[in-house]
Amino acid sequence: MAQFDLPLDELRAYRATHEAPADFDDFWLTTLAAAREKGWETRVEPVDNGLAIVASSDVTFAGFAGDPIRAWWHRPADREPIGVVVEFLGYSGGRGLPHQQGTWPLAGYAHLLVDSRGQGYGQQWPGATADPHGSGGSAAPGQMTRGIEDPETYYYRRLYTDAALALDVARGLAGTGVPLFVAGISQGGGLTIAAAALDALAGRGAIAGALPDVPFLCDFPRATTLVAIHPYGEIVTYLAAFRDRVDQTFRTLSYFDGVHLAARAQAPALFSAALMDEVCPPSTVFGAYNAWPSDDKAIEVYPFNGHEGGGVYHRAAQLEWLRARVG
Repeated sequence: MAQFDLPLDELRAYRATHEAPADFDDFWLTTLAAAREKGWETRVEPVDNGLAIVASSDVTFAGFAGDPIRAWWHRPADREPIGVVVEFLGYSGGRGLPHQQGTWPLAGYAHLLVDSRGQGYGQQWPGATADPHGSGGSAAPGQMTRGIEDPETYYYRRLYTDAALALDVARGLAGTGVPLFVAGISQGGGLTIAAAALDALAGRGAIAGALPDVPFLCDFPRATTLVAIHPYGEIVTYLAAFRDRVDQTFRTLSYFDGVHLAARAQAPALFSAALMDEVCPPSTVFGAYNAWPSDDKAIEVYPFNGHEGGGVYHRAAQLEWLRARVG
């Protein structure tokens, strides 16, 4: 593994050249409105996680098409939370079991850990949310090409909608006046961008900050011609078989590109990029970061790391960044 992408000074100036579809905003506003019409009351059931300092509840809420989406709601057991972190998961990961804890509740935050529909097949973090919708046609193994024939049927239309609606759920659970943050690594980073952007596009309310960590799902045209390992490699595999679907495929992907979504976000943001990352190439991350319009943004760069990014060092940077925003 070596640094294979643009030099860092060029990354800091890099801008993706492809444009969002003319009906991008209408597509997402219509999608979100239709999903909210099918909403129902969120179910919250306390569970025994076997832990003394973190309390947990099993949450089920209405996602895309009213489908049930599962999540864990963790919070400090002995004090009011200082903020809420809504976290989205990496590719193939699920919400796991209630005793599997991250840093957030230990640092004083309530933590909504949102399952990814149709995923959760990673052995360490099993999922609990099905995707009841068909793929729409031919697809390569994995999720990246499910329903890719049309934006209406694409898998990530459902997953992005679930992510946006999860912010509504977190606000309802936390109550007013508690700062809300969104976070995630890899696919979770892409969902962080999508949730923050769609929330702003729909005018739902201010987000205190977004933490996209080595985000996936950004700058599809560059990513799929720069690397061929999975998950972007699933698209490469698909197009290698269906040679006549290139334009159709990238038209669909343009509605889900983190670069176009980032341009619609409003919250402060802390990104990360790793210069040896062959899963989410650094130029694709910088494409989204440079499109993010907020003046209050920063990106941590890890020159000698792959897709693991900054790891525990970056989590320390995130904790410091959040602490400055909750006083």
